Amino acid sequence: MALFTDDLHPAADKARRGSRAGWIVLGIALVSGLLLAVIPSPYVVEKPGPIYNTLGSAESESGETDLITIPDETVYPTAGSLDLTTVSVLGNPENRLNWLTVATAWLSRSQAVVPMDAIFPANVTTEEREAQNEVAMVNSQQDAIAAALTNLDYDYPTDLNVASLADDAPAQGQIEPGDSIRTVNGTAVADITELRAALQAAGAAAPVTIGLTRDGVEQAVEVTPAEVDGNVLLGINVMSEYRFPIDVEIQLDKVGGPSAGMMFALGIIDKLTPGELQGGENVAGTGTINQSGTVGPIGGIRQKLFGASDGGADWFLAPAENCDEVSGHIPDGLTVLSVSTLDEALTAMDAIATGADTDALPTCPAD
Repeated sequence: MALFTDDLHPAADKARRGSRAGWIVLGIALVSGLLLAVIPSPYVVEKPGPIYNTLGSAESESGETDLITIPDETVYPTAGSLDLTTVSVLGNPENRLNWLTVATAWLSRSQAVVPMDAIFPANVTTEEREAQNEVAMVNSQQDAIAAALTNLDYDYPTDLNVASLADDAPAQGQIEPGDSIRTVNGTAVADITELRAALQAAGAAAPVTIGLTRDGVEQAVEVTPAEVDGNVLLGINVMSEYRFPIDVEIQLDKVGGPSAGMMFALGIIDKLTPGELQGGENVAGTGTINQSGTVGPIGGIRQKLFGASDGGADWFLAPAENCDEVSGHIPDGLTVLSVSTLDEALTAMDAIATGADTDALPTCPAD
């Protein structure tokens, strides 16, 4: 008589040992998964955000509101869409993402994993960042109106006014809220883009002379800029204040940053001119714009491509300087046209509207 069944069934012993090993592996995997789900990471995730048709309306604090209203002018019927695209950011210094969420985003074509400090610099609070984004959106809306009206041959004067100064700004004591910036080292600056370019050219190694108007009196002050993340800054928040000859109102809540400028400009032109700018097609896009109509690069272009595709767009206008990020990341069914000016964007609109050969237009290659 056998005292132990193992003596009669050695295979059963191997099976039990294999089963124990399997449970150990499973336990380790479960513990690892739990740790990944709770340990905070130093990353945030960018994903496609909402899209908004600049020819249509959106929810605001006062209810459903047209994004663009031109109350005292003849406004022509429009059709189709001219969508501005956005990016949503998941995570912030106060609410860090866990590693499981980050790992999942790494595997997604439509999401991007970005270091926390690239979006939330250590020396900028969340409140300061939100305030900067709000100012950037207001400025981009005013620049969009300026670009559209300039394209339509309206004349108007421009002021580059200081709205506020950051704490410990290099310009503290020299520049005040309400000042109108005129020149940098004797070079005239007509808008925010020109001011930034002039400061970058001057550098942060020596003082710069800022020509300004304060209470109607012209004067010059010297400020030594600071360099932050490669940008030369005075620590001032400025707004281009245009004295437009007509009233154009833009309303879009809870969206920050300057990247909607080009699409707002196209929407304004479409409303102020007969016919349908894009022939009633569904077109999306992104890009900053300045008074002269120059279209600048933006962040999150890949997420915006997927947001546009998910929203039903067939065409996408991308800043030429973003093309290197676009190629190889274009969703199926979306044609991406490259633009560097408002005039080029209007040329693209005309080709789409008339069914002309868009192959002759600059594009961001699919591969």
